[in-house]
Amino acid sequence: MMTLIFFIGVLVALFILGVPVVASIGLTCLAVLWYENGLAAIPISLLPLKMMHGVNNFALLAVPFFILAANVMNKGSVTTRIFDFANSLVGHLRGGLGHVNVLASMIFAGMSGTAVADAAGLGALEIRAMRDQGYPLKFSTGITGASSVIGPIIPPSVAMVVYGWLSDVSVGALFIGGLIPGVLLGVALMIMTVVLSFRIPMPRQPRPPLSEIARLSRSAVLSLLTPIIIVGGIWSGIFTPTESGAVASAYALVLGTLVYREVGWKDLLEVFKNTVEFTAVILFIISVAGLYGWLLVRLQIPMTLAEGVVHLTTNPILLLLILTVFFMVVGCFMSVIESVLIFTPIMVPMVKVLGIDPLFFGVLMVITLSVGVITPPFGNVLFVLVGITGQSFETVVKAHIPFLIPILATIVVLILFPGIVTFLPAQFSGG
Repeated sequence: MMTLIFFIGVLVALFILGVPVVASIGLTCLAVLWYENGLAAIPISLLPLKMMHGVNNFALLAVPFFILAANVMNKGSVTTRIFDFANSLVGHLRGGLGHVNVLASMIFAGMSGTAVADAAGLGALEIRAMRDQGYPLKFSTGITGASSVIGPIIPPSVAMVVYGWLSDVSVGALFIGGLIPGVLLGVALMIMTVVLSFRIPMPRQPRPPLSEIARLSRSAVLSLLTPIIIVGGIWSGIFTPTESGAVASAYALVLGTLVYREVGWKDLLEVFKNTVEFTAVILFIISVAGLYGWLLVRLQIPMTLAEGVVHLTTNPILLLLILTVFFMVVGCFMSVIESVLIFTPIMVPMVKVLGIDPLFFGVLMVITLSVGVITPPFGNVLFVLVGITGQSFETVVKAHIPFLIPILATIVVLILFPGIVTFLPAQFSGG
């Protein structure tokens, strides 16, 4: 127990001091090894091997491919085509472009896999369109950020790839399990938009003729095929979740360079550069997390924590509610991927003891942590929207408060009805 307290204490202390997450994890590992066995006993030659072992995993190959696909999509007119298509379907409903914002994010989530990519790719387009039609900037900012939370939930999801690797849960099952919760969250945000439409002005557009809808559908059809190809390919067994990343990136490159002809050589160089930089950061964090996970198992910290939790409560719903609050607090200070890397090795053995399905827990964990992208002080999407809108950080934060209600309501529904997550994966596996 003293080792557990020391482990958590050092990690939290380094976070408070402002040490970067990856450095905090590495220094904590060294501090614990020193605490346990003394400085001379630290296995220096073993540490690099454990770090390399952390990234030597086939499933992680999907990460750079999904990042590449998102970057290519953001370079061309894919976002515009998706937005126009969504506008033709739901722009005439009460709430107008608020619904368009959510639907476009749901579609783009099937291509990007991250909240930041969604906000950066669609955000500027959505906010500009809503501003031109007279929507309050506060509402436009809030719904844009809130809808980006769907990005890590609907497949593909980089965070779920990482969780699946750490927990030994099928990445394909996690992808499929995120579909219904992602759609449910989108519907909840649309309902909130309708509620707000009675208080704030939201211009409605005339219903477009079927010929216009058909024209915009043809324009967007190749882009819309991306999530269908990814999910359908995994579901049918044509390719693995890892291979789906390669398929998605290849498809995005073909669309951008050969079909739409909007991504030139200079654009490609920038895309590859950004992809390599982002991938290098993530994989370095994962390598350090590999050392961290090995040390946790060696010191039996997950088992000790699990025993303590079992003595505290054996009620799965109560435990999940407690963990939801915990993850929301964590999400305020760390990115989704960093949080998944740190807490998955600790939490998964614990929830297994209480009979909670690790597949369900993974989806719930990713959704809950994703709320952190729109909460201060370090919400990445908040900073993206500050740059897009020119508003102060405080104003952007306040704009998101009403939309936390449907997000939290969705999380509670999932906790009460875990079958929402596990139903489709069971069909996928034939169970």
